Amino acid sequence: MIEVEVHSSLRAFLKEQDIANWPHHLTMARLVARTLRLGRSALIQTGSSVGTYCFSYLMPALMGDWSVILVAPQAVQQRLLDKEIPILQKWLDTNKKIKTGARWTDDFQGLLLTTPEAWLSDRLHRQGRFPNNIPTIIDRADDLEEWTRQQLTISLAKSDWDELLQTTPQQAESIRDVRVKLTKAIFAHPQNPYECYLLEKSEREILANLCQTLAKENLLSAKLHQFWQQWQHEETILWASIDREKGLFTLHLAPAEVASTLSPIWQKQPIVLIGSFLDRESSAPIYRQQLGLDELLCLKFSPQRQNEHIQLYLPDRLPLPNTPEFQGALLEQAYTLIALSSNVERLIVMLVEDVPLKAQVGTALAAEFGSRVRVEKTDSGDNGILISSWSFWHLHQDELPTPQLLIIATLPLPSLEHPLVASRVAYYKRQRQDWFRLYLLPTALRAIQEAVVPLRESQGIVALLDYRVNCRSYGKTILSALEPYARINYLDPSWFDLMMS
Repeated sequence: MIEVEVHSSLRAFLKEQDIANWPHHLTMARLVARTLRLGRSALIQTGSSVGTYCFSYLMPALMGDWSVILVAPQAVQQRLLDKEIPILQKWLDTNKKIKTGARWTDDFQGLLLTTPEAWLSDRLHRQGRFPNNIPTIIDRADDLEEWTRQQLTISLAKSDWDELLQTTPQQAESIRDVRVKLTKAIFAHPQNPYECYLLEKSEREILANLCQTLAKENLLSAKLHQFWQQWQHEETILWASIDREKGLFTLHLAPAEVASTLSPIWQKQPIVLIGSFLDRESSAPIYRQQLGLDELLCLKFSPQRQNEHIQLYLPDRLPLPNTPEFQGALLEQAYTLIALSSNVERLIVMLVEDVPLKAQVGTALAAEFGSRVRVEKTDSGDNGILISSWSFWHLHQDELPTPQLLIIATLPLPSLEHPLVASRVAYYKRQRQDWFRLYLLPTALRAIQEAVVPLRESQGIVALLDYRVNCRSYGKTILSALEPYARINYLDPSWFDLMMS
């Protein structure tokens, strides 16, 4: 069977190439091969980075006599095309066709690499660019819910209002009046760091009245018609993002949940979903609920205790976040940690989600450490100090050098002060569901596990400075997600000395 051939070939390949031995390569490769052969779906949590596990799905994709679609972000595709695929093709001596693109052609047989945006757009909007029944591997499936929500979000920008004015001159006065009223109302919201605001009832009524009037006269533009149709659904999120300098706003409409939309898509082709950390449990019940996935074969790998542990510094009795004393204590810890790392020329990353605090920390550290400090810049050198939000680090950590030290200022629990987070929490409450267990905590667990992957692979140091992990009931869950680790509550200079050896 193909599983045996894949197992044997991958084992010989890894041995000959002297590639770092990820202990789960052969198990994962056999599972992917079996899934492709039987046309059944599977979900795999690797607990590691793409570069570590990708041979495990590339080998069966290239060896089998099947066509396969690989859905992966552009950066992942580029890595595979530049590095892993050529090595594997040369070793296998295979002439299987490889191509990238946003469409399947009838005469093509081989491995097609496409982006999540292209594949989801086709599946969600029935565009017919990818045929059904072709086995599909989705890598970096950690972000699948967010990719889907982005695809389903409809936005009305200034250009859309201008188009509406041009195509509907008979209603120009009413349209301009609505834009003026909305601009005034939206910019009257108290400023927040996120520069986005849920529309209040009065603002929604202004917009709804215009849509109703234009719909009755069949004057809705294509974009506004799509917007109005989706708005009729019971559970949607409507918000405005603003550009204060230009005095402009953009309206956004998105579904509160994506499971019901995605559910029919999983029946169209066998799917292998691969991510680093999708769920706390092997069977991924919360992840499957969020994505509308039925029962399927699930596999979860755990980091090795011997060579994939982290050094975890978790000090006692720090001030809690959102207290006046927290910023000073945070900076004091950061100064000490960076000073201890001064003889090791490797990147230091500090994760600060709060927007004002991030700017203040960046300014304070720049005054102390000069041009080494960068705030959300990818040009941080090997000896740089990067101050970053969780989302920036998630997007760019593969592009940056492996850090020696990761300082976590606060846990990545989505802030209820963010209007979109508050809106999603409200949705869970209306459904009488546990919004913390189903939304906030899983989001935080995925973020923190993904963030430390580079440190785990280099056995680096993680400093967790959010004392809530010690005094809140969910703290044990956070810490269990970080296992394996060596934990201390004091700064041990020998940790930093070891990194120099």
